[in-house]
Parts: sequence; structure tokens; C-alpha cells
Amino acid sequence: MASAYLFVHFREKETPDGEQVYFGLSRDGFNWEQVNGCEPVLWSQKGDKGVRDHTIVRAQSGKFYILSTDLSLANNFNTKYQGQWQNIARSGSKHLVLWESGDLVNWSEERLVGLGDEDFGCLWAPEVFHDAGRDEYVIHFSAAHASNHFGDKAIFYTRTRDFISFDKPQLLCRKDGSGILLQHGETLTGAYTENMSFAAEMAKLTPGAYEGPTAFKLPDGKWCLMLDFYGVRGEGQGYVPFVADTLRGGRFVRSDEQFSFPYRFKHGTVLAITADEYERIRRHFS
Repeated sequence: MASAYLFVHFREKETPDGEQVYFGLSRDGFNWEQVNGCEPVLWSQKGDKGVRDHTIVRAQSGKFYILSTDLSLANNFNTKYQGQWQNIARSGSKHLVLWESGDLVNWSEERLVGLGDEDFGCLWAPEVFHDAGRDEYVIHFSAAHASNHFGDKAIFYTRTRDFISFDKPQLLCRKDGSGILLQHGETLTGAYTENMSFAAEMAKLTPGAYEGPTAFKLPDGKWCLMLDFYGVRGEGQGYVPFVADTLRGGRFVRSDEQFSFPYRFKHGTVLAITADEYERIRRHFS
């Protein structure tokens, strides 16, 4: 059982400092605190010089890896991308941004990980999973692709053992329709079956207003699903919590009253950490 939690996220701000790497900490998964005085803990100096949609993984080697979308709206939306989201989807970065650390406080220089070729559009929102059976890591990401004329995005995956060499990306799935899905499968690369209890709960939400799901197990054994509410502009955006008794049960109920945040976190991932790691992060960034 986790002793504490680290939330790696970005912030909803229309200035370049918002699209960087921020940390949030919690002892119980419910009450969150700021780290580093609400300032970024990592800054991107490569690619778009801004990063979003962070994921973090604790590797079997003991190292930690952060992977992020290489994108800065503050720097480039009205210039490089001419104010059009479709220009980002078609001609945005074909790289992910990667940092590594042995202790969660001292981080390497960032690396650009080129996974896309000319058939890919922008690479979005990576997630990393350990495949214990193969002792490899599977990275999911979404992208537009030439195979459907850069239409609706699909989810692709690649494999790596060392976060240096990566397999050629393969198609994982194309989603029919919009909205948040919960699917079950026997392997990380499919096939999957949709959880209809979860679908019924998500149908109660305003369509097209939530994205960036991330889930983690709470100390009491229940599961928390964070959905990034982007249905308004400005500081009203950010994660809102839903809680379910079991992950497979899928009945996630909005539970704002149980949670507290110093500000609204955006599109990231929660990592279970030890009490020592919690204290180390607090001391280092105090």
C-alpha cells in the first residue's frame, strides 16, 4: 500500500511557465499540496519548449522516467501553428520529451524521443506500463496518421527495455465516437472489452468537456479516477475526482467534497511513493 503519492502535472496558464513539469504531493491521495512554491520543477528547453500530458513510471531498475507531449500553445499556437488545432494534429512534434532520475529530485537533461515518421502527426499524451511477462515497457500514445488521411486520432504503442531504443510504433486501436472509456484486456496491447457500468456513469457528464483520465488506488482500497475538465477557459480547468469501490466495477462517482487541491492540476499521472520519497521531494523543493 502506498505511503504517499506524487502527482506529475502541468498548469492551465496562458504563459510558457504553465506548460512545464509540476509536482503535487499527498500523504493520503485526497489532500494535495503544492511543491516548489507552485513553480515548475522541470523546464523544457527543446522542441516546442513546452510540455504537457505528463506520465511517470517507476522502472524495475529503480529509475524513474517522465514522458510528455512536446507542445507549447503559449509559445507557438498563434505563430507556428497559425491558431489552428488541426495544424498541431497534422504537423506538430513527432517526438516525446523524456527525463530520468534515480531519486525523484535530481533529473537528467531532457531527451527528445523520436517515435513518429512522416506518416504521423503530433504525438500526444503518452502512458507507460511495465509488461512483466516480457520484462519490457509498453508506451501508449495518440496521434493522427496517414493511414486514415490524418483524420480521427488513433492510439499507438511502442516497446522498450531501456528507454533508449524503441520499437517501431504499432496501431493499438481506433476509438469509435468521443468520450472517456474503461476497457479490460488480458494484455497491454489488446484486445479489449468495454466496461458498460463505467460507460453509464460517463454518459452523465457534459459531452466533450473532460479528457486526460488517470486512475490510482487509494489507501482504503477504493480507486480514484481524475478527469481533466477542460470545458471552461482559464483557471476553472483542471482535474476533478471520481471514486469507485473497485476498478472492474466501473461505477465512478464524482467526489469533490473528499478532495482538496492548492490549484487545479492538469493532465498528468499519479505515482505511489514511499514516505522517504515524499519527505525527500518536500525537502529538496522547499
